[in-house]
Amino acid sequence: MRDKTQTNSAAAGDGLIRAGAVVFFIGAVATLVTVAPLFLGAKPFPTYMFGLSMLMAVGFLIAGAGVLRSIAAERRQARGGTRSPASSR
Repeated sequence: MRDKTQTNSAAAGDGLIRAGAVVFFIGAVATLVTVAPLFLGAKPFPTYMFGLSMLMAVGFLIAGAGVLRSIAAERRQARGGTRSPASSR
């Protein structure tokens, strides 16, 4: 029997995973910008830049939540639950 899920359909946690990747990337760039003056001998950036560096961790947590949501939707579907991954958004 063929799988009824289309290859281009969005799963339950895809939006969170994409948002987490974007936030993680912004945090990674902020981390590189914050650390660069230490190696270049320049004046350090203000304190808020170190806070922006924490976006890496926040993005990682958002993407992790998306993965867990996707896993939960797949388990529900495998058990024969009535809710499909597309309707749980």
